[in-house]
Amino acid sequence: MRKTSIVVLLLVLALGRASAQKLTGAGATFPYPIYSKWFSEYSAAHPHVQIGYRAIGSGGGIREVSAGLVDFGATDGPMTDYQLAASRIKLVHIPAVLGAVVPIFNIPGVSGINFSGDVLADIYLGKIQSWNDARIARDNPGVSLPARKIIVVHRSDGSGTSYIFTDYLSEVSKVWARGPGKSISPVWPVGAGASGNAAVADMVRKSPGAIGYVELIYALQNNISFGAIKNAAGNWVKASIESVSEAAASIEALPADYRVSIIGAPGANAYPVSSFSWLLVPLKSPDAAKGRALKDLLVWIVTSGQSEASALSYAPLPKPIAEKVLATIASLR
Repeated sequence: MRKTSIVVLLLVLALGRASAQKLTGAGATFPYPIYSKWFSEYSAAHPHVQIGYRAIGSGGGIREVSAGLVDFGATDGPMTDYQLAASRIKLVHIPAVLGAVVPIFNIPGVSGINFSGDVLADIYLGKIQSWNDARIARDNPGVSLPARKIIVVHRSDGSGTSYIFTDYLSEVSKVWARGPGKSISPVWPVGAGASGNAAVADMVRKSPGAIGYVELIYALQNNISFGAIKNAAGNWVKASIESVSEAAASIEALPADYRVSIIGAPGANAYPVSSFSWLLVPLKSPDAAKGRALKDLLVWIVTSGQSEASALSYAPLPKPIAEKVLATIASLR
């Protein structure tokens, strides 16, 4: 009986090890706070699945998942047709959550400021160099702006946050659209670079006179001031769960591949620099067991996980979009 019990125990342990899965992912820093929470909670509820995620920027995530080095990638700038065609693995974009890119600033004595889109573009083009510039003052009556040089901070790595920000700058500035344009890795006319949202936030926090751009949660977690932006309706709007959700609600027809921009969305209170963040997953997983684990994780994210988004200042997927995404996940092989 003792020998039999030992054999059964060893068999159970062996089966447990065989069924255990380690999923690896890499990519965007924009959604890292919510991804970190999701992956931790999912693994706690599903001990046989462990998830490792490296926040290396959207560009790195696209490269690694396209080369088959990780089980899934993450990006805030959708892959181009060329990137999709060049990928070793046929990939599908899965919208996971919505967020906002905000202009953060460090002006001693100033806690609130408005930014017109053309002003932001010209700051990043190097045309506006001082905080007391007449165009900034025009948008901020009553605010005492110092004659201090603007220190421009941008991302140095391939970044979906940069893609979202430059997508917006291209929308509001013809000069920007014809020049640097929208890109994960634009050629910045001026400024100093930092790798990752957290590093940009830290550089701005430590540099009086600085301006940068990060996902909303990084501004909130670091207690850094961020500005309101004039939206398509002509209203000054600060990023919030509600203003991002209003931007998402403007989508009339979601493309089948989910590669859509909601920059400059209509709506009285829509925040104009809002975006989806996507997970990049294989249409057909090369490992059947990992594929099943990944599908189950995706279903959990789009159902149970969405309720966690608001606590970290992300906006959950609207219900009609979530339902469509679930149908796409079911089609993965």
